[in-house]
Amino acid sequence: MDRDILIHLPAVLAVARSRSFAAAAKELSMSPSAVSHAVRSVEDRLGLPLFTRTTRSVSLTETGRDFVAATAPAASDIADAVDRARAANGRVTGLLRLNIPSPTIALCIDRVVREMTNRYPDLRIEVYCENSNVDIFADGFDAGVRLGGMIAEDMVAIRLTPPFRTALVAAPSYLQRHGTPVRVSDLQDHNCITYRKSKSETLFDWYLKDGGEEVSIEVKGSIVVNDVSYARQLALDGFGIVYVYEPLLREEIADGRLVEILQDSVMEKPASSCTSRNAPRAARSCAPSSIRQRTC
Repeated sequence: MDRDILIHLPAVLAVARSRSFAAAAKELSMSPSAVSHAVRSVEDRLGLPLFTRTTRSVSLTETGRDFVAATAPAASDIADAVDRARAANGRVTGLLRLNIPSPTIALCIDRVVREMTNRYPDLRIEVYCENSNVDIFADGFDAGVRLGGMIAEDMVAIRLTPPFRTALVAAPSYLQRHGTPVRVSDLQDHNCITYRKSKSETLFDWYLKDGGEEVSIEVKGSIVVNDVSYARQLALDGFGIVYVYEPLLREEIADGRLVEILQDSVMEKPASSCTSRNAPRAARSCAPSSIRQRTC
């Protein structure tokens, strides 16, 4: 084994994952110039370029793809072995990368991340908010959180929250100007703050009960968002009606800044779940007791 290649291999793999020298430097707590030097050293030892670099992008060459495909699993196995050895001595270290939809920050993830950080100071946690349904493991994440039943069949999952209600809410100022809906059909005459998970997906329908039956309502409005926090602020400012998870707005509803409407028509959503194909390295021994199992 060429020791120079082995020493600099983490830098090569980090650049391959992120397609960026700057991002790899941040991940490894190195300077971009040091990462560039490490990659160049490996390329010099191999006698072949691993990356094609332009001013706007970094991509793997064919040699680079073959090299990364062959070495990445071995590097991961070594990292696993190191983490297990350290954990056996009472230390939890490494990087735990989580992929979550933004609403789950307030629902469950914030308290978990804070507890894990306080309990394990050598552990690094990366939380990436993504509202669309993606293959979290293909993108290099250790685990993810999903709402309701949006969990792939091959995932190991554990519930993080009990089921929770949805809510239709609006500011008193909006209801004073436009009136309060008394039937589900009345929503068609109101400005509804609509939601799109990602730029490629259709607008999110509102799932409600109408006359005892579950219905999917396609609403319309002047503003489309993909962030629950922004939808909340628009509702508080009186722009329209928003469909949200009730725990996220419990304080605003309690103090009267927002008013629930059509309470008999809202649905109960299944719990949030943490998912993993296998137990992440760091999570094997760092999970809080409330969610300790094979997932984070």
